[in-house]
Amino acid sequence: MTSPIVLASNNAKKIKELQEILIPFEFSIVTQASLGIEDAVEDGLSFVENAIKKARHASLHSKMPAISDDSGIEVDALKGAPGIYSARFAGEHGDDQANNKKLLAELKGIPQDKRTARYQCVIVFMRHASDPTPIICQGSWEGIILDSPQGEGGFGYDPLFYVPEHKCTAAELSAEKKHQLSHRGAALNQLVKQITQLKRI
Repeated sequence: MTSPIVLASNNAKKIKELQEILIPFEFSIVTQASLGIEDAVEDGLSFVENAIKKARHASLHSKMPAISDDSGIEVDALKGAPGIYSARFAGEHGDDQANNKKLLAELKGIPQDKRTARYQCVIVFMRHASDPTPIICQGSWEGIILDSPQGEGGFGYDPLFYVPEHKCTAAELSAEKKHQLSHRGAALNQLVKQITQLKRI
């Protein structure tokens, strides 16, 4: 599989994680950032809609197949918020510290057994911008939102996302372990299997 694929993201931390997960599969990956492609407008009402918009945008401007990711965190006590607005929960896109601070404020007074949450990730692969049958894969990762951050790794809500099975937050896991457990790792592994089976590259 040597045809280059563009990663539809300009988020350096997300790009690093996507590339690390994809390393064993020997795809030829370029980033839309390296091609000077700006982010797509994320005005969809679901992770699926936004992921398709991003993949189509990157493929259109690069003339290459594209892989996109749309992901976020759903908190049960907040009726699924911040959801698709996770990256801009506090207003400015990608301000992890502000987003975490707002999430803690929203959950103030909520007992730990009511702070269940999950990361969601939708990965989309499009052969070209007008691909009528994109591959769509979804992964989830269950956890609990702590009342204060722990750990320095990861990004997004990782310092607040406690993983009971491992007795630590996502930010305290090694990168390798996080890739094995995470929503993004699960979705990407599904995608790789489907691409390999269908020989779509």
